[in-house]
Amino acid sequence: MDRNQSEGEPQPAVRDDTVSEADERLGHRLLGPAIFLLAILTSLTHLYFNTFSTLSEVWTSALHFGFFGLLCALTTPMLRGRSPSGRRLVLGLDLLFGVAAVACAVYVMLFEDQLYQRGVNFDTGDWIVSITAVVLVLEFARRTVGWFIPALCVVALTYVAWWGQYVEGIFSFPGLTWETVLFRSYIGGEGMLGSIARISWTYVFMFILFGAFLVKSGAGDFIIELARCAAGRFVGGPGFVAVFSSGLMGSVSGSSVANTVSTGVITIPLMRKAGFPARFAAGVEAAASTGGQLMPPVMGAGAFIMASYTQVSYLTIIAVAALPAILYFLSVAMFVRVEARRSHAVKLEDESAPSFKEVLLDGWHFLLPLVVLVAALIYGFTPTYAAGIAILSVIGASRLSRHPMGLRDILDALAMGSRNIMTTAILLITVGLIVMVVSTTGIGNTFSLMITDWAGGSLLVTIVLVALASLVLGMGLPVTAAYIVLATLSAPAIYQLIAQSQLLELMMAGGLPEQAKAIFMLAAPDRMELLNAPMDRATAESLLAVVPDTFSSQLLEQALSPATLSMALVAAHMVIFWLSQDSNVTPPVCLTAFAAAAIAGTPQMRTGFTAWKLAKGLYIVPLLFAYSPLITGDLTEMLVTFGFALFGIYAVVGGLEGFLENRLQLIERLLIFVAGGVMLWPHGLIGLDVAGLVVFIALFAWNRRRGRHTGGAVPA
Repeated sequence: MDRNQSEGEPQPAVRDDTVSEADERLGHRLLGPAIFLLAILTSLTHLYFNTFSTLSEVWTSALHFGFFGLLCALTTPMLRGRSPSGRRLVLGLDLLFGVAAVACAVYVMLFEDQLYQRGVNFDTGDWIVSITAVVLVLEFARRTVGWFIPALCVVALTYVAWWGQYVEGIFSFPGLTWETVLFRSYIGGEGMLGSIARISWTYVFMFILFGAFLVKSGAGDFIIELARCAAGRFVGGPGFVAVFSSGLMGSVSGSSVANTVSTGVITIPLMRKAGFPARFAAGVEAAASTGGQLMPPVMGAGAFIMASYTQVSYLTIIAVAALPAILYFLSVAMFVRVEARRSHAVKLEDESAPSFKEVLLDGWHFLLPLVVLVAALIYGFTPTYAAGIAILSVIGASRLSRHPMGLRDILDALAMGSRNIMTTAILLITVGLIVMVVSTTGIGNTFSLMITDWAGGSLLVTIVLVALASLVLGMGLPVTAAYIVLATLSAPAIYQLIAQSQLLELMMAGGLPEQAKAIFMLAAPDRMELLNAPMDRATAESLLAVVPDTFSSQLLEQALSPATLSMALVAAHMVIFWLSQDSNVTPPVCLTAFAAAAIAGTPQMRTGFTAWKLAKGLYIVPLLFAYSPLITGDLTEMLVTFGFALFGIYAVVGGLEGFLENRLQLIERLLIFVAGGVMLWPHGLIGLDVAGLVVFIALFAWNRRRGRHTGGAVPA
């Protein structure tokens, strides 16, 4: 991979002719260097914001919008000029838009105090600037991610100010004045300049800049070479290289599409050379790259947003996210193993290639920044400071390589970081408008109650409904935006059901605290004696049903510890975050699969269905979040759950494919499905899990033995 290749997320919503115009601008003898310097200035300013700045969060968010608005205006033209004069006109308009974004940011800094002194009564300047800022961010979002988000924002804003009062039923909203809506959208720091924008200019920016420095230092080449040496010599090794390199690259890039195009150009041809079908090779790369957004520490900005929503530390989020992410990548590797045996994939021996030890000895210093990052987080530094220290460590560690980073490399990395985050920054600023509308109207609680009502109190049905909603939203929203919207709307419902499930287990064990029993005394005093002994699930559910909804939150707080409730909330957000990734690989809109198909030269839609099949972990693992202690238990419980889930998923893969080491007979296929289901089902009986594991191992050994007897041939 080219060390100078950008890890930024491609912008598929932008038309090809517009992208050509952008390339022309970047290559222009005057405009290109100007954009380069602006990108460097943007990175340096944001480094200042995250280290020494004492500016208020609203002012910093405003400058964040101004910088990236200008950068977006200059690098992503509003339309294609058909002639030199037309292109000059478009450039002039874009420059005007960019300067307007900066002016809107400066206005907040200069006139915010005067607005509050007037009792938040708008004058002419406030009206002009607020309307201009909202229009600009919607236009920048259209350029970078398409029409869906701007249209959704327009619907949301007009709902608050106009048509919500005409809606009947639970979604009726009396309405606010346009003055109030615009104040909350921009100057008030609730919408465009609110918490989502703060996440963008702090955590997201710093970690994407860290990733840019890593790539520029040559760490991307080292990761791919390390993966090739570790897995490349096995049967089906190129497939394993795709899985592991995508996991390692995704841990710092946080972009599934960028992950696909950066590693796929190497891994997809290697897989085809080894004997894998082209469509399968593209599907593996797409599914593995999707997992990059699940792998700590970046997680496609998800870890930072989750930490902000749940008020659980970032370090805790990435700690509990590690095992599930590994489980996902291993699930894709299982498909690779099965297909390698079925397709008779060959080993790709290269005598001239360096050994794993040689690659590790030559590039071990590339791992130092990751060690520094984790150590800084454990020591107690904030994530932004830890990322800043890690960036400095990249420069220092590069001195140990054959090509240490010089001044030009550092400037390139600074510019790359700003360009890489531009789309994400514009997206997060825009999504802040939707979050503002949801919090202002209370529609999130209404939606959660509606989901709970539709699901009839069933956690499984609720998860299925959220999965369907995430798929629909994913057709128009990038995964980060889909997660934010879904988390705002449905996280309370899933959290409530997960916490209630844990409460039921406590009641069934007869371990309900006395303070929680007092609430039952108010609701059902005649049944208090049942709480003093273990009970079956039906009895526990009937007791819980008599507690009024107004007391449900208080009951959970009295019965469960704060740590348990916090992890239940994290589990709810993890369910939504994982499900929001499915649009990457699920037709009809699956940009990651389409990017892989373009590299492999395979049909886009068929490649999408192949990637969707290989990414089954996206649906299985969230169920483990909700029903098992995979992230809510202690370390022993987490590891035991992980171990049985690993074999359970392998069994399910074998059942889906009808193949392990050899073709499975019908009865074997049914048995292996049952074994996998037993190991994945949250029954809480370790004996059943062991029995399922024994059945799977026996079937695997028998299948492998039969394959050897047939000389490795696949029966017709």
